[in-house]
Amino acid sequence: MPSYRVTMSIESLHPGTAPASVVPRAAAAAAEFTTVEASDLTIVAGAARVIVRFTADDAASALQIGAHVVADLRVVAELRASLVTERVKGTWVPVRERPQRG
Repeated sequence: MPSYRVTMSIESLHPGTAPASVVPRAAAAAAEFTTVEASDLTIVAGAARVIVRFTADDAASALQIGAHVVADLRVVAELRASLVTERVKGTWVPVRERPQRG
């Protein structure tokens, strides 16, 4: 099954949000729909980034799961940006909405 990840840049946390709760919350949101492979917090150029890696059947499902995680995290944090990527031959490639065949 393909591996995907959603990366979210955190602008700020809402009042009352414990910093240690953010990564587990993001992972739990993804786990409502799929298997979570990993979750992590990184600091890039002084900004926090939450990353949740998960499996999905296809790009459309990955985008839906990523959107759910982002929406859930917006309850406790202001996000600067988010991106869903897919692991392709050792590289993380942005997932784009693909036209449906009909």
